[in-house]
Amino acid sequence: MSESQTMTVTVTPPEQRHERVKPASQSWFIARLNPVSRFICPLIMSLPLFTTLDVVSASIQFVLSVILLWIGGINPLVVLRRTWPVWIAAAGSFVTIALYGRTSGTVHFAWAAIVISDGSLYLAVATFLRVAAIAVPSVIFVLGLDPTDLADGLVQILHLPSRFVYGALAGIRMFTLLQEDWRALGLSRRSRGLGDGNPVRRVCSQAFALLVLSIRRATKLATAMEARGFGASDTRTIARVSKLHTIDWVSYVIALIVPAIAVGTAVATGYWNLPLTSN
Repeated sequence: MSESQTMTVTVTPPEQRHERVKPASQSWFIARLNPVSRFICPLIMSLPLFTTLDVVSASIQFVLSVILLWIGGINPLVVLRRTWPVWIAAAGSFVTIALYGRTSGTVHFAWAAIVISDGSLYLAVATFLRVAAIAVPSVIFVLGLDPTDLADGLVQILHLPSRFVYGALAGIRMFTLLQEDWRALGLSRRSRGLGDGNPVRRVCSQAFALLVLSIRRATKLATAMEARGFGASDTRTIARVSKLHTIDWVSYVIALIVPAIAVGTAVATGYWNLPLTSN
C-alpha cells in the first residue's frame, strides 16, 4: 500500500470509554434496589393479603402501590400497559367466581350450576382486586431484572448453595437458545427434504432432536462449569459484590407499611374476613 493510501484508525483508550448502562427498571427507585430486595419486597406485600378476602384491603393496597410506583417514576398508564397478562388472569378469576362462587344474598341469575348472586359478585370483585394488588407490583419489580445479579445476591446475601444457584442461572441462559435451535433444526430438516411430510410427525421428530441437542449441550456446560470450580466445596471468591444499601431497607419498611395500612383499614371497617369463611 502506498503512502497516499495509508489510513489511520484512532482507538479510544479503555479508561476513556463510557458505555451507556441500560437501566434495570423504568423506576429510579426500583433500579437502585438490590435484585434480592426486588424479590423480597413484593413477597412481603403479598403475604398479608392471603389472610383476608375483601374489597377494602385489596383496593387500598392496589391504589397505594400504583401511587408509590408513580412517585418512583412509572406512570400508571405504563403500569397498566406492561401488566396486561395480570388483567387477563384477574378477569378470568372474576368471571369464574361470579358464575360458580358461594351463593348468598339476592340471586340475580341461575341456570344449572351457574348461580350469580350478591355473594358471588362480591367475592369476584374482591378476588379481582386481590390478584391485581398482588401481581401488579410483583411484575413491575421483576421487569428488567438481570439474572446474573440476582444469582450473586442469592448466594452472597441469602447464602443459598452456589452450585444450585449458578446451575439454575446457566440453565436460564441456555433456555433462551431453544427458539434459535428450533428454527435451525427446522431449516436443516427442510434442506434435507424432511420437513414437508406429516406436520404432527415432523413436530415430534424435531422435538426429539431438540431434546438430544439440549442434553448434549447441558453435558458440555456441566463439564465446563466443573472445570472452572463451580462444584468445589471450598469458599468461592467473589467477582461481583452484592450487598444491601440504605434504599433497600427503606423499601422493606415501605413493603411493611403498605399492607399494614390496607389490612388495618379492613379490620377497622369490619370488612376483614378469612377467605374460606367469606360470604
